[in-house]
Amino acid sequence: MHVSVPSPSLSASASAAAGSAPTQADLLDFVRRTAADAELIASLPLDPEGRTWVRLKGPGGSEAWLIGWPPGTGTGWHDHADSVGAFLTASGDLTENSLAARLPADGWKTLELTEGVDRVRRLSAGQGRAFGRHHVHEVLNESPDRHAVSVHAYYPPLPRIRRFSRAGQVLRLEQVERPEDWQ
Repeated sequence: MHVSVPSPSLSASASAAAGSAPTQADLLDFVRRTAADAELIASLPLDPEGRTWVRLKGPGGSEAWLIGWPPGTGTGWHDHADSVGAFLTASGDLTENSLAARLPADGWKTLELTEGVDRVRRLSAGQGRAFGRHHVHEVLNESPDRHAVSVHAYYPPLPRIRRFSRAGQVLRLEQVERPEDWQ
């Protein structure tokens, strides 16, 4: 499910308010403030089978989303291309598996990852993180019986998402999605 709604009444950080591009810190501040809006979080329709989302107006022209995660759902491995971003768990618990390695921007189909690049973060309600360009991760709701809700923001608005499959230490580029594929 996808619905556009105006952003909650939030004060943007100094750089976003001044008209310059929002930083990772600005985006993290935005998702933190948005996740604290209990009425907004409760308004997200939750589906027992699939993720639901509502598009929000982010600070400084950023792209923002409120996302509902049924038990056992996840994103699969992906990155956000040239966008920086932040996300925060508003309710429930999410797990982020990520790679502590920067991947080439383009021109490859298969990479063998070195040992020790895997990172795991458990993000309970109120916890989140910011990340830089080409950050490869997957986000999961590993709960067997509880929905999770999170807030995400990206700048510049997502030009593409690269989707990957992973088998052991081998990462394979499977698909490149553009905004028209998910809006």
